[in-house]
Amino acid sequence: MSLKDQIISDMTAAMKAKDATRTSTLRLVKAAIVNREKDKGAQLDDEEVTKLLRSQVKQRRDSVEHYQKGGRPELVEKETAEIAVIESYLPQAASAEEIEGAVADAIAETGAASIKDMGAVMKAVMLRLAGKNADGRTVSETVKQKLAG
Repeated sequence: MSLKDQIISDMTAAMKAKDATRTSTLRLVKAAIVNREKDKGAQLDDEEVTKLLRSQVKQRRDSVEHYQKGGRPELVEKETAEIAVIESYLPQAASAEEIEGAVADAIAETGAASIKDMGAVMKAVMLRLAGKNADGRTVSETVKQKLAG
């Protein structure tokens, strides 16, 4: 069963169970998948759906940040619940140790010496962590720390 089919099946189950949060989140995800398929003009494979799900999580994390600054705890709670639902369809996130190891390897590989080399290091790290669901912001902060000394 493809990831898209799994999401649709789970959405139907959530509707039957009257799980409003899960149902609304999966409806939004399904709509995003359908829109992306229309733009592409073809069905999305599991890798493309995973990429779309990561994008959806990133959008919601940004929203959480804005809602926290704006003093809207009810919206923070809603977005956080949606993140949890979407992340259940993503591969296990890369651990802090895995990220640090990949950053150290990438710095050695690229010969990076200063923050000016951050772009090359980030590219190498993200290639190493491909498929491990690494948060770009966490990776970026780790690279900055290591390059700053």
